[in-house]
Amino acid sequence: MPEALAILLLFQLAGDALARVTGLPVPGPVLGFGLLFLTLLARRDRLGRLPDMATALHSHLSLLFIPAGTGVVLYLPALAREWLPIVVALLTSTVVGLAVTALVARALMGRVVPARVTMHATGPDATASVADGPRRARSDAEAR
Repeated sequence: MPEALAILLLFQLAGDALARVTGLPVPGPVLGFGLLFLTLLARRDRLGRLPDMATALHSHLSLLFIPAGTGVVLYLPALAREWLPIVVALLTSTVVGLAVTALVARALMGRVVPARVTMHATGPDATASVADGPRRARSDAEAR
């Protein structure tokens, strides 16, 4: 698994380098993960021991929260002073994130009906049947 860990670290390094060179406001590890994802999409046959390494890292994921917990304890006086703006920001970002997710999901669900289900009616007595493939969702005007 050392080669798999080296691959992960190289992609993180590449992401950091890309973030510094381009000045993108995205963390380097996120860019590195995106590069790794694109590489795996292009070369699925070259996974090697990456799945084993990912499983091992995932099983120890809780260790990565230790630095964050230490930071919270270190900045506890500042957090105590600024608790209201922090709570407002957390609640606002949560509500906005949920709303955007709901709107995107609603927009995407209106475009294509799942491949095997077609709705025949609306309301409490709606029925579904198996369809052959994906179909474009009909608007209420088209259904009438």
